[in-house]
Amino acid sequence: MRHSSVVIAFALLAATAAPLGAQDAPATRPLSMRSAVYFWSREEKLRGFPAFDSIFAAHPVRRGTAVHPLPAGRALAMSRSTVNAFMRANEVAGLLVLVDGRVRLERYALGHSATRRWTSFSVGKSLTSTLAGAAVKDGAIRSLDDNVAAYLTALTGSVYDGVTVRQLLTMTSGVAWNETYADPRSDIVQLYNGVGASIPSPLGVAKALRRETPAGTTWRYKTVEAHLLANLVVAATKKPLAQYASEKLWAPYGMEADASWVVDDAGVEQGGCCLQATLRDYGRIGQFVLDGARVNGAAIVPEGWMRAATSKQADIGAPGHGYGYQWWTSDDGTFEAQGIFGQSIHVDPTRRLVVVMHSAWPTAVGEALEARAGRFVATVTAAVDAERRDR
Repeated sequence: MRHSSVVIAFALLAATAAPLGAQDAPATRPLSMRSAVYFWSREEKLRGFPAFDSIFAAHPVRRGTAVHPLPAGRALAMSRSTVNAFMRANEVAGLLVLVDGRVRLERYALGHSATRRWTSFSVGKSLTSTLAGAAVKDGAIRSLDDNVAAYLTALTGSVYDGVTVRQLLTMTSGVAWNETYADPRSDIVQLYNGVGASIPSPLGVAKALRRETPAGTTWRYKTVEAHLLANLVVAATKKPLAQYASEKLWAPYGMEADASWVVDDAGVEQGGCCLQATLRDYGRIGQFVLDGARVNGAAIVPEGWMRAATSKQADIGAPGHGYGYQWWTSDDGTFEAQGIFGQSIHVDPTRRLVVVMHSAWPTAVGEALEARAGRFVATVTAAVDAERRDR
C-alpha cells in the first residue's frame, strides 16, 4: 500500500435534497454538521461511514435478480491473533480476502456487518474510471484524445478547454490544485467549505482554476477531476452515473445488494467519492476487474482498457509505483483502489487475489497506518504463496 496523499475535506452538511436509500444510524446524538469528516470523533466515524446517504442526497445503484456467487474456500492459513491484532491497530471494520473468487477470510468489527454498507471515499474513483471505459466501448465517448469541453460545454474557455479525456483520467491536466486536508486554505477544503451549503457542482469550481504546467506533462492528484469525469460520463451517456453503473455492472454482474452514490447540488454523482456498498460487493468489484471487467464473458470496456487502466500511465514520484486510469499501480503488477481513512481494494492478478478493507482510521492518511496495512497485505500474499508451494 502506497502513500496516497489523498485527502477529501468533506464538510458534512445537510444536503438540499432528501437522502435516498439511507441506512439507519444508531439512535444516539446526531452527527456533527459543523466539522469536516477528518475532524470527526471515532464515534462519529463509526456511525457516519455506514450512513453517508443519510447525510447527503444520493442516487440508488440497483442490483439485479441474480447474485454473483462468492463461494467459501478453505480458511487462509493465518492465525486469528494476527488478523485480530491488525484489525484493532488499524481500526478495520471489515476485511475480505478472495482467492480465485472464493472467500478465504472475512471478518467484521466495530459494529460493521455483512449487510451494512460503508462509504468508499476515493475507492469510488476507480469505479468511475471503469464506467468511463464502458462509455468508450458504447461509443458515447468517442476518443480519449477528445477535448473535455466537447462533452462539458460549461468548461469552454476555461483552463480545462484543451485538456483531453485521457488527461482527466490520469490527472495530468496540468491544472493547479492543492489537496492538502491539513491546510484550511487548500482547494479541497474550500471545495466543501461553508456551514449550511450543499455539495457544489465541480463545473463552477473548475472554471475558477488556473494552469500550473502544460497539459499532459505533470501528475497531480485532484479529486475535482474525478468529479469532472463523472459529469463527463453523465453528459456523454445521457444517464445518471448510478443508473449507468447499475446497467453496466451492478445488476448484470450480480451484486448482492443495492448501493447508493452521493450526488452534488446539481444532482450528479460524486465520481471521486462516496459510493456506499457492502464489503462483499466491494469484493465483487475487485473480482470483476480481476476478470477483465467481463459480464457473461463479454468485456464492458474496450480491448486493452483494464490493462492500461491498471498500469502506470503517470509518474507520481514514488519508485515502483504509479497512477493509471484512477487506479494506483505497482510495478509488480498489483494495483489498488484507495480511499482516505483506510478504504482499499487490492488486486493481485498473478495470485488471483483480492483484499478489501473498510476502516475508520484516526486520521485521513498516515504513514504508520499505511505501512501496517501494506505489511498485512504482504502477509496475506505470503500465505497464498505458501499454499501454492505446498500443493
